[in-house]
Amino acid sequence: MNKIISIGIFLFILGNAAVFAQVKTPAVPAAKDSLKSNDIDPLTPAKAAFYSAVLPGLGQAYNKKYWKIPLVYGAMGTSLYFYLDNNKKYHQYRDAYKRRLEGYTDDDYSYLDNSRLIAGQKFYQRNRDLSALVTLGFYVLNIIDANVDAALIQFNVDENLSVKPVIYPNDVTFKTNVGLTLNYSF
Repeated sequence: MNKIISIGIFLFILGNAAVFAQVKTPAVPAAKDSLKSNDIDPLTPAKAAFYSAVLPGLGQAYNKKYWKIPLVYGAMGTSLYFYLDNNKKYHQYRDAYKRRLEGYTDDDYSYLDNSRLIAGQKFYQRNRDLSALVTLGFYVLNIIDANVDAALIQFNVDENLSVKPVIYPNDVTFKTNVGLTLNYSF
């Protein structure tokens, strides 16, 4: 019973969140109503994707989603930090191994044998490559987010189309039922 009530409350909040987020616009005269279809610009998603490709976060600024810009730079900056750190450690292990092959034993890793130096190189090289892929993934995700967000902004969301949760009692068993209603008015 608690599960059904919590699901019902969740669906009620979910259904009403869209209603509360909508802004009421004043009635538009019939002459301007025909111009409403011209407000859709098919190049807006392409512009947003291009801006994000040129400078990460610029597409989010173009879409006026400023709160996403720190997320983009945080994700890319963190993965770039790990790339640089793993690259530095990889080069330290590689240089120590090269010096070991030349006969020097006065490096920072004198307590490690050759097999440990090779294993350290492989470990940090793998992590460096993985960090580079994650950085590239966040860059591509930034572009896709700007493109999709620009496309979704253009959708007309009004009260004629709504999905609302409904909680109603079952007539036979008197148990509470949870459901969704889809309303579309022409």
